[in-house]
Amino acid sequence: MTWVHNVSISFQEAMGMMKRLVTFQCNRRIATQLWGQISPTVLSVLKELTSEYLLSVASGDLLLLDGRWYVTHNGLLGLARRNRCAGIRVQPVQPFCDPSAQRWAFEATVYKSKTCKGFVGYGDADPSNVSTLVRGAEMRVAETRAVNRALRKAYGIGICSCEEIGTSPSMGEKLPPQNANGNRNGAGPKVRDRLCQIIRQHKLDPELVKAYAVDFCGTKTLREATREQVENFVRQLADWADKDRNALLCQLNSYLGQKEGAA
Repeated sequence: MTWVHNVSISFQEAMGMMKRLVTFQCNRRIATQLWGQISPTVLSVLKELTSEYLLSVASGDLLLLDGRWYVTHNGLLGLARRNRCAGIRVQPVQPFCDPSAQRWAFEATVYKSKTCKGFVGYGDADPSNVSTLVRGAEMRVAETRAVNRALRKAYGIGICSCEEIGTSPSMGEKLPPQNANGNRNGAGPKVRDRLCQIIRQHKLDPELVKAYAVDFCGTKTLREATREQVENFVRQLADWADKDRNALLCQLNSYLGQKEGAA
């Protein structure tokens, strides 16, 4: 007969384990590796976010954009799970929705407990305030923004979420550079040189870019990708970095777990 031992732990014990795993020292080390020198003021904010909410840079809970911290959707959902959130209700705000114009608005209500009356947040999205790379997904963006705002209200998160950041129309109008003969980016310098140039110019993490490239090409390693696949990736990366660097950083940040696992 096989005996199965009960190894369940209390909520307090689980939170204690989390506090030992998610430390300011660990967050500071990984943040410095990703974004270089960080000012004392920004580090003090990171320390507060770590101790108060147990947000982890390694797990992709936080992003540092233009000297400011932003919480991610992943980070907010993790915070809700740790605090035993009872549920989230989301519904469209019909008077502000226009499917023909890809304009959407949602209302999200977060219930921290079964007796909670709810914390309400609203989110909207249309082609004028989303990245060109997520055009056609405005409905999902609006829903995510509403959920993020409601979660931030419920758990007292004062910083904005990166998914709530809009895109200015001027950025969306930029076109990728072309050569004099009209060729695309890949027809100029060598692919590897062009990729290194993009990484340096936009201060991207090489390891995260590599993980994204493998995912983009659909291969197990980058060596297995064809030249055409790599060229397409480099063009996509350059276009995204020029049009909406913040959105690109959000995408790259989703590969942080793979980088930590490799380390």
